[in-house]
Amino acid sequence: MSIDNRYSDTKKILGGTAYGTSLGAWRIYSACANGTIGYSTVMLKEAQRIDALAGQYYGSAKLWWIIAAASGIGWALQCPPGTRLVIPTKMQDIEALVG
Repeated sequence: MSIDNRYSDTKKILGGTAYGTSLGAWRIYSACANGTIGYSTVMLKEAQRIDALAGQYYGSAKLWWIIAAASGIGWALQCPPGTRLVIPTKMQDIEALVG
């Protein structure tokens, strides 16, 4: 699975017209929840967006889905201030989970 494409290992549903839940997202969430991979936490501030944080931490805003998955918040780019975000600290851990 390409780390830029969270759907490459995801089964299609509804007669092949839509994607189901990303298996990679579930793996990332579970690994953070059970302590298998390292992460840091950030409290979202006013006017911060997950895609901008992904750019800051991972060098690409396209990787916003990793933070969303790890945080268990779904796929919203804009979350309210005070939302606790889980940010996996090592990209090689993520690649091992979704690769």
